[in-house]
Amino acid sequence: MKRRAFMKFAGAAMVAPPWLTVEADSAFLDLRNTAVLLSSSSTAREATVATVLVEESGKRCGLSWPVGKTRDRSAQVTIALATRQSLGGLPERFLVSDEHVRGLAADGFLIRSGKDSTGSWIAVVGADKRGLLFGVGKLLRLINFGRQSAALPASGVSLASSPRYRLRGHQLGYRPKTNAYDGWTVDMWDQYIRDLAIFGTNAIELVPPRTDDLSDSPQFPLPPQEMMVKMSHIADNYGIDVWVWYPAMDRDYSNPETVNTALHEWRSVLAPLPRLDAIFVPGGDPGHTEPKYLLALLEKQKKSLAQDHPNLQAWVSPQGFDANWMKEFMTIISQPETEAWLDGVVFGPQSRLSLDEFRSQVPQHYPIRDYPDITHSVGCQYPVPDWDLAYALTEGREVINPRPESEANILRQSLPQTIGFLTYSEGCNDDVNKFVWSALGWDPEQSVITVLRDFSRYFIGSDQEEGVAQGLLDLERNWQGMLATNEHVDVTLDRFRDMENAAAPAVLENWRFQQVLYRAYYDAFVRRRLLQETGLLARAFDILGQVNEFGWGALPLDIGAAPSQYPANRRDPGVLIDAAIRALEKPASDPEGAVLRTRITELGYALFQSIHMQLAVERYQGEAVERAANLDTLDAPLTDIPWLRQQLADIRALGNAEKQVAAIRAVLSRTDPGPGGFYDELGNIANRPRLVLGSGPWKDPEFRHSPQIGFSYPDKWGGAMPNAWKRWAGSLYDAAVEMRYEGLDPDRDYK
Repeated sequence: MKRRAFMKFAGAAMVAPPWLTVEADSAFLDLRNTAVLLSSSSTAREATVATVLVEESGKRCGLSWPVGKTRDRSAQVTIALATRQSLGGLPERFLVSDEHVRGLAADGFLIRSGKDSTGSWIAVVGADKRGLLFGVGKLLRLINFGRQSAALPASGVSLASSPRYRLRGHQLGYRPKTNAYDGWTVDMWDQYIRDLAIFGTNAIELVPPRTDDLSDSPQFPLPPQEMMVKMSHIADNYGIDVWVWYPAMDRDYSNPETVNTALHEWRSVLAPLPRLDAIFVPGGDPGHTEPKYLLALLEKQKKSLAQDHPNLQAWVSPQGFDANWMKEFMTIISQPETEAWLDGVVFGPQSRLSLDEFRSQVPQHYPIRDYPDITHSVGCQYPVPDWDLAYALTEGREVINPRPESEANILRQSLPQTIGFLTYSEGCNDDVNKFVWSALGWDPEQSVITVLRDFSRYFIGSDQEEGVAQGLLDLERNWQGMLATNEHVDVTLDRFRDMENAAAPAVLENWRFQQVLYRAYYDAFVRRRLLQETGLLARAFDILGQVNEFGWGALPLDIGAAPSQYPANRRDPGVLIDAAIRALEKPASDPEGAVLRTRITELGYALFQSIHMQLAVERYQGEAVERAANLDTLDAPLTDIPWLRQQLADIRALGNAEKQVAAIRAVLSRTDPGPGGFYDELGNIANRPRLVLGSGPWKDPEFRHSPQIGFSYPDKWGGAMPNAWKRWAGSLYDAAVEMRYEGLDPDRDYK
């Protein structure tokens, strides 16, 4: 058997790996003839892990490995599965002793390989049942799968691994607000939760039927309550913890009647869940209840829910609290009566305190869980730094957003103060980010590119491993700096097109590949439009500028119309107005732009078919434009063209030539502060030299000590204002937006 070839990108060159045609028997352990061996004392959950191994390998190579509790002597390779508890039930120990597994922490595992008189073997032993699942996940990520082939390096495997952080999970909200999840079936949820577990996820967080969302979705295959029960069952089948995010949505919890109604409602929703480990009640976003009433409600809820889930934990966050409520919250959780029942606190978006401040003020015996927003790009906890306005106006808040380097940086800064995380997510636009968090939550020291290669190889295929891994980094770089000068965007698309043209049908139908293709095409289309519109706008301003250059007695004849069309009176400013309006018209034909736009819409349809991703409101019944429906903003204006058109129409209507000339000059000088003045556009990274930038986004990804750019998104103003007014610099809480002006004239007045 020969390992299937693939190409690695190295800068602008493609390098063929040295193992391109190495025979399996010399460099790789051939796994085609493999049997899976379970301990005689294995449990039902260990059998489930064996099923995961057999099914996931079969999907990737087409082979079916038998499972049994006695060693199959006809198999060339045996994969033995056990836990620390069931290790003694293996017919052979495969050089794995009790001492080898004794040092593993919860969720940990070891993998060893070797050879004996019967054949080659691979042993996967978990510290516990869940550790066995994660060990099998690691093994699956190590194997090179091909068509009717599977192989490991012949040098063997010998590793032991335990997670750095004990909580590694993601919120999976089956509700209309998400951009795809509301269309997922039970089987799709089973696959996704399994996928997450393969990369070390050990918890999921569900949402109840009643939140700050619509009560129904046209996408729902099952009612929310029924799906919630199914998802809890799926997680329990894999041994994954189940949390529920339950916002306190009622108006007044100081009213005992409201509290009693809530107790009945919450128990009726949560009692049917086959597994429930913890409940998390956010202080805000949504909900807005004074801490003393919120914590009193949560105490009663924990006692009520414990009737059905005796080991239930109760967690709370002070999201959205002002300074007074935050002080009250800290006082209450420090009281012995609260310490007796509250299990932990959550740090999430809209927290007035930084995580360091939060940890210092929360009593040390409380564990802190991180609740990072990995799903949004603007108006959020971790906005994209210095995002170009063109992206904000089109791709929007819930765009497909792989940000591997940024997410790794956020994780490494935040998690040391916590026991781990359950991320805040509103769909699968952040799919790559989830796997980066899960993998680095296990081992934050591993490199990001290693995680991306694992992701690409496992989910898309070994042929695409390097191309997709590097492509995910490329997509993140597409968003860095000014779009107009970022030529890297077009290079990114070329690379993805190369992969697309060479991809097998199964890869083209793979939703994860469809997602990154969609982003690559979308980015390039937006840049193409931005350059075109910027050119049209510049041409129009050049024409209008002739009002100053030449005066009205000597208008040139190259302003967009034949001389015969000019009015007899060359002093008529309408000539310039009409010429400028014509200059703003789009080219009659843009073949390449049409190709890009068509492919974007095709991929949008493909994503709706594959994972019910709702990239348009009317066509795919997405909830709102800001909920990832960016097919609806694909053609949104990117420059001041609509504003200028309106200005020219208004000037045309003045009728008086003198007033028209004055109005044209006012448009031309809109950003001119006059002699000795300064024009600073704080939301424009190209024109904010006097803005004090603070620590910067890498050290300060929450922008607590650095100004961040805000946007008018969705664009509610359209052509009513210039783009400069649709972006700004802002600060959080009590931080100031500072500007530094040097060399001012001390004898002059400035305003």
